[in-house]
Amino acid sequence: MKIRLHPHAQDRLHERGATEEEVIATIERGERFTAKHGRTGFRCNFPFDGEWNNRQYSAKQVEAYAVEEDVWLVITVIVKFF
Repeated sequence: MKIRLHPHAQDRLHERGATEEEVIATIERGERFTAKHGRTGFRCNFPFDGEWNNRQYSAKQVEAYAVEEDVWLVITVIVKFF
């Protein structure tokens, strides 16, 4: 499965706390769900055990929203820490 990140998604990775490798793993192995505007969402949990915005968390959840063209084009990425 080929995966490409839209420039918007690429620009937001660092500020939202995800890596490109995590996004790819989310698309390849994550839970798939239907999203708005004909998009597909993917969700996957990762161990974190670190600090984000001055708070300690043990895990994070990466959500990637994509459209299927000739490849999966990731439009945006959302990260939740818990």
